Amino acid sequence: MQDRDPAKVPSRWPMALVLVGAIAVVLLVGTAQRFGQTPSPTAQTPNPSSQEPEPSLAGGITFVVGTVTAGPVCPVEQSPLPSACAPRPVAGAVITASFEGRGEVARATTAVDGSYLITIHGYGTYTVTALPVAGLMRAPAPVTVTLDPPTDTKRVDFQYDTGIR
Repeated sequence: MQDRDPAKVPSRWPMALVLVGAIAVVLLVGTAQRFGQTPSPTAQTPNPSSQEPEPSLAGGITFVVGTVTAGPVCPVEQSPLPSACAPRPVAGAVITASFEGRGEVARATTAVDGSYLITIHGYGTYTVTALPVAGLMRAPAPVTVTLDPPTDTKRVDFQYDTGIR
């Protein structure tokens, strides 16, 4: 067996640190370019008149909160409505946020009490949509909200139709 002098054995730590540092730089530069903070050397300047608006990512985080219910739950509605006939919370409904028709940017699933919270990284005008739920007649109409910088919260409640009349 050959004895090795620890002082003469090359350490792998410097190489590992260089590699980790290089990966970190690549990730940071890529993220900055993705969010428009550092233009790519080959990027072309778009014509503003032909471009659709982009959500701004420089303003912080905005939120859409709400509650999703289904009603009516009694065959004959009465006034005042008995508590047993109040709309029931809908658990497991999927709520999405889309930026001006360009696609979904965030989503949430309702909790047991029907509540949801959508976190959006940016601000602008969004369409909030409750997707169809099995066992309920139709999804509610989408709602358009405008979220303002730097930290805005809008409330959007939805009610599904149970079909009971």
